[in-house]
This record gives sequence, structure tokens and C-alpha cells, in this order.
Amino acid sequence: MSELCRIMIVDDELLVRQGIKHHLDWETHGFRIVGEAANGKDALEMMEPLSPHIVITDIVMPVMDGEELTRVLKARYPQVEVIVLSSFGEFEYVRSTFQSGVADYILKPKLETEELLQVLQRTARKIPGFSLGEIERGDLPLERLLERLIDGYESEEGDQRDQRLSEAFPYDRFLLTGTDASQIAGEPDGYLSGLAAGLESRLYELTVSMRIQRIYSEGRQLLMLLNFPGQHRVEVTDAVYGYALAKAALMPDLTWVIGSEFAELRDLGNAYREEWQKLLGFRFYFPGKTVLQTEELPPATALPTFDMKELMSGIKKGQAEDAFVRLRGLAAEAAGSYRQTPFEFKSFLGNAVFHVTIAALELHREAKELEASKFTYFKAIDEAQDVAGALQAFHAFLSEAEALISARVPLPGDGNMKLLLEYIDEHYGEPLSLSSLSRHFHFNPSYLSSYFSTHNDEGFSEYLNRIRIAKAMELLRTDVLPISEIGSQVGYSDPSYFTKVFKKQMGLSPREYRRQQLAKRG
Repeated sequence: MSELCRIMIVDDELLVRQGIKHHLDWETHGFRIVGEAANGKDALEMMEPLSPHIVITDIVMPVMDGEELTRVLKARYPQVEVIVLSSFGEFEYVRSTFQSGVADYILKPKLETEELLQVLQRTARKIPGFSLGEIERGDLPLERLLERLIDGYESEEGDQRDQRLSEAFPYDRFLLTGTDASQIAGEPDGYLSGLAAGLESRLYELTVSMRIQRIYSEGRQLLMLLNFPGQHRVEVTDAVYGYALAKAALMPDLTWVIGSEFAELRDLGNAYREEWQKLLGFRFYFPGKTVLQTEELPPATALPTFDMKELMSGIKKGQAEDAFVRLRGLAAEAAGSYRQTPFEFKSFLGNAVFHVTIAALELHREAKELEASKFTYFKAIDEAQDVAGALQAFHAFLSEAEALISARVPLPGDGNMKLLLEYIDEHYGEPLSLSSLSRHFHFNPSYLSSYFSTHNDEGFSEYLNRIRIAKAMELLRTDVLPISEIGSQVGYSDPSYFTKVFKKQMGLSPREYRRQQLAKRG
């Protein structure tokens, strides 16, 4: 059998990575996807264990972009070939990367199966001493067949693989189990192999006919498939659970996952994606639970619904104590809604931090300290390893904000200022100006400008832009509306001006901000 050419995909957009993985039947053309990463830094950490022949990388990514990744790769691993993905707008940028040794490039808008295959074949021929040849599907190792099922490749009716899989797994029940060692420092490969061997020995001690197959034990995860007769379900599950508990007691940084049984091997992909991976994600909400099993989880609460504008209005109207009690209660409710992703939970907390800071600034001219420290709280929430850590950072922020607001000394004319700010908050999407605001409140425009600056640390334009950009950030965290439409909704009729203002405030364009936020979702 010819050696497969190993491919790594590096792109911060999950959909792009998934699209490339399912673009063609890789193995039949002599290629194999061995790994994927969301940025250059993660890709470099995976180079040694995966040893790819070719790296396909995006250019614009957070943490480490494609240009820097290419430069480092060619310095450390000169034998590795690099193919760059690019949009039309980045073409000149891509051209400059050829100086770092890029083998070829593919334009994303024209990413088609035939072109992708031709570029890969061209690049593979550049690898010294490597002979690329197509292989028969029946030559694939058993674990690769299972990986393909997980990736969504269905075996065709009457295909040779069906016979191989039926012979390898003759019993009527299947179960996925395994562990994750991402919390353990260093390289855990030896741990995972030892744990797999230990579980196999424990299961073979049972007087049960069964088949055990390691699907993979590379990187920081171990995934194993168990096949056994249905009447022995309890024995097998209890044995796995007992072994997992024993090992977790010795290695508490490990998280074990035991899936539910399923009857058809064609359901392997669904069992992995819809249960096994989700169970693994739940460890964020259950940091003290070292073995995760669907049957043992408590009922998940619904994500709380509330009106953030109403809560902030309460703070501005002097009902801060009630608003903070409500915010703490909402955070506790959200923590119980463990079926939402950690990203969604952290976004909820970050959104609350952002709005409370704005409310505090409107009430207290000395709240600039809170404005500066909010980034520390954003970072602490974003980097929290579990729900307790995220809540701790959130409650620390609320305590600081509550102390600041309760100590507030009203300013002369403060009531009028509050009315102005509330009006701007409600009408930010309209073509607001000092003139239109003056007509609404029956002020002279020059007086209103002076009044606004006197009673607020920002001028009218600066404040309006900050509110508009804040609203735009909320919309950009989803991947639904076009960026030009988001700009229009928050009050910018000119998309280029919207981009200019956004970049000035945030240090990156709206498109880059959206990519950054989507990358955090995984």
C-alpha cells in the first residue's frame, strides 16, 4: 500500500475546515487529514506528534496569522510544504508570502474539488522521495474506517468496507468511551496509551464476548469503541465506570466520558458529535466531576430570558440594588443551563459587564476606573477554565461596580443629562445629531454641546459613536447579518465610515472582530 500524504488544515473558521475535510474522498487519492487547528500557534504545537507533509493555512487568523506561521514552519520544518488559502482581498498579501517558501495558493471563493486536488497533487510531487499513489478503500486500516464514519463518510451499500466492519464488530451494541488530558501539563501520549491498555485488560476480565477498538489515542484525547452483546450492557458499562473512577481518583485532571449505547455502527458519527463531544464540553460546568455520563447529569435549566435595557434603566433610575441582585440571580441561572456552550455563557457575562460599565459611566464621572478595569474582567472571564472561575470574576466586577454606583454624588443638572443619555440609547440607530437632539429637547445647539461636555467625560459625537459600536459588537458576535447591514442598523449609512470608526475604537475591523469572536466558539 502506498504511503498516504498527511495534511493539516489551519483556519480560524470551523466551517471552512469542515468544508475542506469533506471536499473529496481523501484516501482514495492518496491523502489523509491528520489534524486541524484554528490558528498558527496551535498548529505549531501539533507539528511534532502529527508530522504532516503539507499544511493548508488561512492568512488572516487570530493569535498567529498564516504569514508568521509559514515563516516559522519553513525555518523549523523546511521539508513541510505550505499551501495558502486566501480571499480576493488578500491576494497581494498572499503574493508576499511566497518569499517565505509557500508552495501554492488557493482562492477561497473558487475553492473547488478539482482545483484543490490538482494543487495538492502538484505540491505532493515537490516532496523529495515521496511517491503519491491512489489506494483502494479496502486497504484502509480499521481505525481509519471508523474515523471516516465519524467524519460523516457513509459506506456504500455492498461496499467492501461493510463486510470488514461487520466481521470486526459482530455484536449488537456499541458504546464510545475515552478521556481527555488537556488539563495535564506536558505530553500525555504515554498516559493515554497506558490508560487504554488498562481499560482493555479490565474489560477482557469480564466473561463477556466483546470487541474493543481504539479509534485514536493521539494528541490529548483517547477515544475507544466497545462492541458487545446487548444483554451484557450493565456489566460492560459498570466495568468502564469503575475503571474510570479509579483512574480519575489517581489523576484528577483527567476527564472521562462514557456515552450511551447505540445499535448501529452507522450511528457512530452522531454518537460522537451529539453526545460524546458535548459531554466532554460539559466539564466546564462540572469541574469536580471526573466521569461524565448522560444518565448522571442533572436536568439542564433553560437559559434565562431578560431585558438588559430594562435592567440598565433600573440602575440609571436609582434602583441599582435591585438590578445587581437580579444580575447575580441571572448569572446563577445561566450557570445551570449547561447545554449552552462555555462561549455562550462567557458572552452572557461579558455582555453584562459591558452594559453595567456604560450605565456606571452615565451616572458617575469618576467611573473611568471601572471603564479601564473592565478589560481585566473580560480577560478573566474569557480565560476561566470552569463555570466557578467565570462567576468569581463576574461577581468581583459587580462588587466593584456596585460600590462605585452607591457612592455616587449627583451632579448639578444630572437629571437632564440622564434624559439625554436615555434618548441616545433608544435612538442610536437613527441619524442623530446635536441639531436633532436640540430640537427634541428645545435646547440651543451650541448650549447643548457645552452642556453635554460639562456633564459628561465625552463629547456628544464620541459618546454616540461608543454606543453605536457597542451595539454593533453585539450583532457581530453572530454570523447572520452582513456587516454593511449591521452598520446601517446602528446608525452608519456609509459602510466605509462604519469600518473606520469601528477600527479606531476597537483596533481591528468589523470583519476581523467577527472572525475573532467566531474563532472562540471552536
